[in-house]
Amino acid sequence: MRVAVARETYPGERRVALVPAHVPAVMKTGLQVVVEFGAGLQAGFADDAYREKGAQIVATREEAFTAELVVQVRSFGANRSAGRADLSLLKAGQSVIGMCDPLGEPAAVEEVARTGVTQFALELIPRTTRAQSMDVLSSMATIAGYRAVLLAAVELPKIFPLLMTAAGTVTAARAFVIGAGVAGLQAIATCRRLGAIVRAYDVRPAVREQVESLGAKFVELPLAPGEAAEGQGGYAREMDENFYRRQRELMASVVAESDVVITTAAIPGKTSPLLITEAAVKGMQPGSVIVDLAAERGGNCEVTQADTRIELGGVTVLGPTNLPSEVPQHASQLYSGNVTAFLTNLVKKGELVVNLEDPIILDTLATRDGQIASRRLRELLGKH
Repeated sequence: MRVAVARETYPGERRVALVPAHVPAVMKTGLQVVVEFGAGLQAGFADDAYREKGAQIVATREEAFTAELVVQVRSFGANRSAGRADLSLLKAGQSVIGMCDPLGEPAAVEEVARTGVTQFALELIPRTTRAQSMDVLSSMATIAGYRAVLLAAVELPKIFPLLMTAAGTVTAARAFVIGAGVAGLQAIATCRRLGAIVRAYDVRPAVREQVESLGAKFVELPLAPGEAAEGQGGYAREMDENFYRRQRELMASVVAESDVVITTAAIPGKTSPLLITEAAVKGMQPGSVIVDLAAERGGNCEVTQADTRIELGGVTVLGPTNLPSEVPQHASQLYSGNVTAFLTNLVKKGELVVNLEDPIILDTLATRDGQIASRRLRELLGKH
């Protein structure tokens, strides 16, 4: 059985699903590895590097898609426009593994089901100890949180650290991170490494200890949602509009005091909660920067526009939607590690074993035998 590494076709996507260093581990499962010509080039991995590790390079996409397994960073759903051309290459009995935005684009999963392909949606990896090595969302959020701070540092007309010189003292920048999940915690750590004074907020009180362990001050707002704010898999749960309205009011003063605001609050498959109003942006000092990591789902900031640089009253608002692709080599390395662990769990002696008693396989199985296999996705589509 062969597994093919497909070249990414999403505009601006520079990552690759499997890096040369992980090819031997995949081959130990009994799989042969084929790589579409040039698949790793934009991430810094030449075809010869794959050949040296035992992979075969194939000249065309059509040839790559003859493999029994195909691994991608963005499969159809997470690549609706450019990825549509791949639907005609898929065939019954084949398996596709990658991110496909199943909760945001469940109708795309339905289209894939019609091809007869077995699709594994890596965004649905359960948040369990055994599945940690396969958790692509956490891996990519780590990169995004780091990169967001660097974007802010470039835009900010100040430096982050306290600097004492003969010419005078430069005060440290003040950063505020909203959301203390994986991306938020990495943003906090990066801000601290650069020397900023950091504050952070999350609706889940359980993350306070993690925030403080990184040297940031945890911001408390008198909202008291308690444990109800934590949803499935440790993600923040969607709250009602009254909660968010009060949250926005209380948060505006903290935002106004900050030079840099990084927002990371997202609910899987849902519109991002609005946390920073246009009025709050106008209350910030000119030169301040907001980087909204929830831009893909509408953004946490009212001013945000996806992949657009907005200036309002001297405040810069950025809404990047694919920051991991801007650090393609390490992002690919982490993603590839997740994929390798997933394949090692899925493939036994060169054969695909769909063990529905395994929650990792059960939760990620989106389509099988022409049907939508995921109960969660069937409910989203109204197919009970």
